[in-house]
Amino acid sequence: MKRKEDVFAVARDFMRSRVILTAAELDLFTLIQEGDSTAEKMASRLGADKRALSRVLDCLVTFGLLGKNGDVYSPTEEGAPYSMKHPESSLPMLLHISRLWDSWSDLTEVVEKGPGSEQRPSRPMDPESRRAFIGAMHVIGRTLSEEIARSLDLSGFKKVMDIGGGSGTYTIAFLKNNPRMRAVIFDLEDVIPMAGERLEAEGFLVRTDLVQGDFYRDELPTGCDLALLSAIIHQNNPEQNLHLFKKAYRALEPGGMLLIRDHIMNDSRTNPPEGALFAINMLVNTRGGDTYTFAEVEKGLAEAGFGNIRMLRSGERMDCLVAGVKPS
Repeated sequence: MKRKEDVFAVARDFMRSRVILTAAELDLFTLIQEGDSTAEKMASRLGADKRALSRVLDCLVTFGLLGKNGDVYSPTEEGAPYSMKHPESSLPMLLHISRLWDSWSDLTEVVEKGPGSEQRPSRPMDPESRRAFIGAMHVIGRTLSEEIARSLDLSGFKKVMDIGGGSGTYTIAFLKNNPRMRAVIFDLEDVIPMAGERLEAEGFLVRTDLVQGDFYRDELPTGCDLALLSAIIHQNNPEQNLHLFKKAYRALEPGGMLLIRDHIMNDSRTNPPEGALFAINMLVNTRGGDTYTFAEVEKGLAEAGFGNIRMLRSGERMDCLVAGVKPS
């Protein structure tokens, strides 16, 4: 991004983003799929301004997300997954991004005053929205989880503990690629039922124990020789991560391994680029979260007691892996 025209283009991207997020908030793709396919019908159903709604819909056509024939709109192949009625709907992910709009708008103030000063609270997620979001995360993460599981030789491990495992996306991938492995998912009370539903649907509930708890307050289940922290450490400050590493160390069997999946930054903190951007996301949405360098993760793991700490994988898509082993 060297030419000023490129900078201007990136700076203007918020305009396209805002159109898409407004479409998500108004649930336009679902309305169209339900048969309200003209601006007049949608405006009537929403109690919205027809002209303003038409301009948003026309933009979605130029983005390739809708088609238009006369005054009738229809979803394209690219736009169809943003209907809530799509079997693998990605609408909840767009709604999650929409919730980030306010916090990202506070970035200048955060830089001036520091995280958590007078930031606007993020919009709360009701139980239905949380369920939809976790479902969307599963759809989006399924391909990467299977890629990661295939890249690892875990044949020597008997039981994996997925800490904060959500609906079990990585648990399913690990079990699928390691037929003799069993699993434990440890997550909050309102998340565990979602994991049970997903695992039963995928045929892996019989090989999985579901344990509810809060890894910030509770000890972790014992009896596992492999533990996974997948996209967890970025939400924590270094002290919270050290506390969690120590819990994992206590829970693991001797010789057991802790796997960490996250953005792992180089020493200059500029690569991977998505990790640098994600650090801003943590800056405006948490009090102490961040993306961490390998040296920072290594330091915390070593202090917790782990040895043989190494980088197993690097990548651009939050697919870096760091491993540490509890001595036998």
